[in-house]
Amino acid sequence: MGQKKLIRFEELNSLSNVLQFPHDMQGKWKNYFKNTHPIILELACGKGEYAVGLGQLYPDKNFIGIDLKGNRIWVGAKKALQNNLHNVSFLRIEIDQISDYFSNNEVSEIWITFPDPQLRMSKAKKRLTHPKFLRQYQQFLVPGGFIHLKTDSPDLYQFTKQVIDLYGCIVHTNSDDVYKQVAIPDELKIKTHYESLDIAGSNRIHYLSFSLPAQLPGKEKDEELKQLLKPHE
Repeated sequence: MGQKKLIRFEELNSLSNVLQFPHDMQGKWKNYFKNTHPIILELACGKGEYAVGLGQLYPDKNFIGIDLKGNRIWVGAKKALQNNLHNVSFLRIEIDQISDYFSNNEVSEIWITFPDPQLRMSKAKKRLTHPKFLRQYQQFLVPGGFIHLKTDSPDLYQFTKQVIDLYGCIVHTNSDDVYKQVAIPDELKIKTHYESLDIAGSNRIHYLSFSLPAQLPGKEKDEELKQLLKPHE
């Protein structure tokens, strides 16, 4: 690990807006923020551009950027502190264990911004819109709570649409080219480091917002999803 990363990892321990693998946080986030405002997550937040940007747009809401990579979290945490954003914090955890950190109905919305699309079939279950993760989100997301996906990956976009259809999710917004819209909401104007790289080379940004049904289908649907994906792999 480079010296710069080592310094950042050490400093993470002293940043007041960063929690690393905390114990017993389920149901305690409103105490942590010292208010009863809605709590919104940015998953795989990287440098936290969305958590910080949304925190600036909506001071009456609380935002938590979640990632495992402390070197990246450090960037967002420092920016939030420099801008006196007391409604923005960061949580360093394994994303697979996210349901261990939030209790029933504790989270109002989820943003998934430019995650790794995990293009190989063998890694499909690592996609953050895979039903494996949706089942976890349902454990702590309020009924009807929005899940937002913003990505430059047409593969992840199409995959998520298949999941939405197969599992009975409710679509609220579907745009296959965000910046061609006549009126772009302020929250979609926020750009992450990965958006600027245009890794997918698609020259367009896809956006979906959807909510989960009252009860997600069981895992028998997962095999059906797997079969649907095979011709496209």
